[in-house]
Amino acid sequence: MPAPDVDGERWSARLAEENRGNGATVIAMFGDDPPIGSARAAARLASRIGLDVERRDVEVLVAQGDLKVISRFRGYPVYLMRDLDRLDPESIRRVVSARKGPLLDSVDATGAAMILAWPRRSFDLIAIERALPTDQLGRYALDDIQALATDENLARRVLEEKRRLALAKTRRSETRIEDALRSWLLQCTAYVDRTVDQPPDPATIGREIRALVTARAETARYERGEE
Repeated sequence: MPAPDVDGERWSARLAEENRGNGATVIAMFGDDPPIGSARAAARLASRIGLDVERRDVEVLVAQGDLKVISRFRGYPVYLMRDLDRLDPESIRRVVSARKGPLLDSVDATGAAMILAWPRRSFDLIAIERALPTDQLGRYALDDIQALATDENLARRVLEEKRRLALAKTRRSETRIEDALRSWLLQCTAYVDRTVDQPPDPATIGREIRALVTARAETARYERGEE
């Protein structure tokens, strides 16, 4: 793949069109899912094995030769999801255990939310509702957190909350982009009416329109109740 030709990190429409055929080759080599960074990799592993995996654990797995850095984005390593899903659970547990030591059987609120793949706000609310006990350090028993993961009613409730939050986020994004487009149109009108000497950047309109199309598609998806 050629290097980005716009601001050092984006590909122009021209370059993308010239290399359109390369997409099939890339997908065949690396799969349909794009690579993810260390934070998302840790979250994926945490949800998979029921332990609070951290970014440094991912780095240890790389250092041990269990996981491969497939590329870098803005200088940070990224990983293929299929490689993460192939990792031996026991290897992950050993790395987490070595880091946590005597704290292996407990987890803080952030780690609990990561294990459950819940928004932190949702976990805090449910922890209060369920009166989940904590130890002297304010940590939750790992067994209690893993038990929450098997509660189907809670899973449906949290899924609905995640959809609601995602919908609110995409709607805010739509509003921001719409405001930017209106501002561009006003600047364009001002230039046409000769009240300003310089026209607005023509590249802006295309970028914002594409962003609005994407945001509205996301909004429609969440409104349909899709993940």
